[in-house]
Amino acid sequence: MHAYRSHTCAQLRAGDVGSTVRLSGWIHRKRDHGQLLFVDLRDHYGLTQVVVDSDSPAFAALDGARVESVVTVTGRVVARVAETVNAGLATGEIEVRADEVAVQSAAAELPMPVAGDAEYPEEIRLRHRYLDLRRDKLHANIMLRSSVIASIRKRMIDQGFTEFQTPILTASSPEGARDYLVPSRVHPGKFYALPQAPQMFKQLLMVAGFDRYFQIAPCFRDEDARADRSPGEFYQLDFEMSFVTQDDVFAAIEPVLHGVFEEFADWQGKGRQVSALPFRRIPYAESMLKYGSDKPDLRNPIEIADVSDHFAGSGFGLFARIVEGGGVVRAIPAPATGDRSRKFFDDMNDWARSEGHAGLGYMTMKGGEAGGPIAKNHGPEATAKLIAALGLGPDDGVFFAAGKAAQAAKLAGAARTRVGEQLGLIDANRFEFCWIVDFPMFEYDEDAKKVDFSHNPFSMPQGELEALETKDPLDILAYQYDIVCNGVELSSGAIRNHRPDIMYKAFEIAGYTQAQVDSDFAGMINAFKFGAPPHGGSAPGIDRIVMLLADEPNIREVIVFPMTQKAEDLMMQAPAPVTPKQLRELGIRIVEQPGTKPQPAAAALVKPE
Repeated sequence: MHAYRSHTCAQLRAGDVGSTVRLSGWIHRKRDHGQLLFVDLRDHYGLTQVVVDSDSPAFAALDGARVESVVTVTGRVVARVAETVNAGLATGEIEVRADEVAVQSAAAELPMPVAGDAEYPEEIRLRHRYLDLRRDKLHANIMLRSSVIASIRKRMIDQGFTEFQTPILTASSPEGARDYLVPSRVHPGKFYALPQAPQMFKQLLMVAGFDRYFQIAPCFRDEDARADRSPGEFYQLDFEMSFVTQDDVFAAIEPVLHGVFEEFADWQGKGRQVSALPFRRIPYAESMLKYGSDKPDLRNPIEIADVSDHFAGSGFGLFARIVEGGGVVRAIPAPATGDRSRKFFDDMNDWARSEGHAGLGYMTMKGGEAGGPIAKNHGPEATAKLIAALGLGPDDGVFFAAGKAAQAAKLAGAARTRVGEQLGLIDANRFEFCWIVDFPMFEYDEDAKKVDFSHNPFSMPQGELEALETKDPLDILAYQYDIVCNGVELSSGAIRNHRPDIMYKAFEIAGYTQAQVDSDFAGMINAFKFGAPPHGGSAPGIDRIVMLLADEPNIREVIVFPMTQKAEDLMMQAPAPVTPKQLRELGIRIVEQPGTKPQPAAAALVKPE
C-alpha cells in the first residue's frame, strides 16, 4: 500500500465496504462521543468521516491532534447505519474505522478557524492566506478559476488563435496608468517597467505576420484597488487579429465568452441563463442616455429618458432654469411604486445628496393621480403629457436628475441602479452581455483646456484620415468598443490605427508633435512604417470573469494570493525594505520624503559607489 494514501477523501463509496484503505489529509472537525471519536478528514478532493473507539491504539493520536493537523489514517471501510447516512456528502454512505494513525504534521493553535463560513477580518485572512485557502468556498473559487482559464485557452485555440508570451520587463509608457518600475543593475540610472498590458507587443506580433495571437497575460498597474480591480497585478485574456473589421473581432470572441459562461452558469447549482448570441450592440451615446453609464447592467429593465423639452418654460422653475441654461433633465421610472410611502422617495433624495449631488426630484403616482411638488408646479396638462411620453402606468413613480449633461447622466445612472435594487428588479440568475460601441475619439479636457484622447489613442477613427482633417474632433467616433456583463466592464478593445499618417494626425489634434510620437512610441510607429496589416483585438479580464461566475462581490475572493487595498502582501510582507548592498548594486539612494517615517536600517540612505 502507498505510504500516504490508497484513495482520496472523496473516493470511497458503498462498494468499498470491507476494504482496508489509507487516507491522508487535514483534520477538519472532531466530535467526541465518549467512547467514540469522529473525525472529518479533508483533502483537496473532499471529506471522509473517520471513527475510532477509545480502545483502539489509534485513539490517542487522533484525540491529541489539533484541528488542521495533517494525519495519515489506515483502517477498514464500513457502511454507516441508515439513520447516519449523510446524503449531502459524496462519501456519506461509509466511514473508515481507524486502526493506525500517523501524525505527519501537528498544527499549532489556529489564528482563524478553517471549518465553517464565518467571516473574518481581511488582515487575518490575508496574513494567513494558506489557511484561508483551505476554506470550502475560497478553495472552490480558486478551482473554478483554474477551470475557467483552461476552458478559455481551449476555446481560443479552437478559434484558430496561437498562444504567445510577451515580455515582462519592458519600457515605461507615457500613456495609461502609473507604471511599476524596475531598476537596471547593468544600466545604472535606467529602469524597466512591468507591462500595464501587452498592447504594443501584440500589435507588433500582427506586424510580424502571426495573424491571431492570444495569451493569459499578467498585467501590472500601480493604481488603487476597487471591488472589481486588484491593486498591483491582474490577468486578462489578451488577443489580437489581423485583417479584421470590428464585426470580425466580435464574431471571434463572442463564442468564447458565451461558451465559458454557459459552461459554468450552473456552477454549484446556480442555474443561471446567458444572453443569446450575438450580443447586443449599444452606441456609447445611447448607453449614456438610456442607462447613464457606459457599462450598463441590462438585467435592470429601467430605461432613462431625456425629458428636457417638457420642462422648457415649465412652471417648475428649478428645472426650467436648468434647461434654459443648457442643462438637461433625465427621468428614471420607478415602476409599481404606488403602494410605497413618501419615505421611499425622500430616502432616494437623501441618498442622492449623500453621493454629492444636489438632489433627486420625484413625482409619485397613485391610481393615476400624480403627486409631489414637481407635478403640482408643472401643471396638470403638462404633467399628463410627461406621463404619456414616459409610458408610465397608473402606479409608476418617476425620479428626475437635472443639471449639466454629464452630471445628470451620472446621477441618473446611479439612481437607475439603486431603484432597480430597491425594487428587486435585477434578475440575479442571468448573465446579460452587450458591446458598447462608437466611443468618441476625442474629448475636451476642462482642466488642461485642450482636446485630448477620450479612450484609446491607438484606435482607428471612423472615417480615418478624412475625418481627422475635415470634422470637428469632438464629433469624430472611433472603432473602440467595450464588452460589458451585468454592469461590469470585462474589457476595452479597438480596431487599431495601423497607418503612421493617421496616427500623426490624431496625435497632432491631441497636442503632440511628430517628434514626440516618434520618441514616445518609437517601437510601434517605426514598425508601422514597414507595412502593418489592419488589426484589432481586446482583452477581457480573467479576474472579473471568474468574479461574475463565482458570484463574488469582491475580486479578492477569486485570486489566490491577493494584496490588500493598500497594495500590501501581508503574508510575504511585501513591499519590504532591501539591503544597502542591493541598493548600491543598483546605484539607488532612498531619499526620505518630508513627513514620512525613517526607513529601517536595511534601507538606510546609501551613496552609490
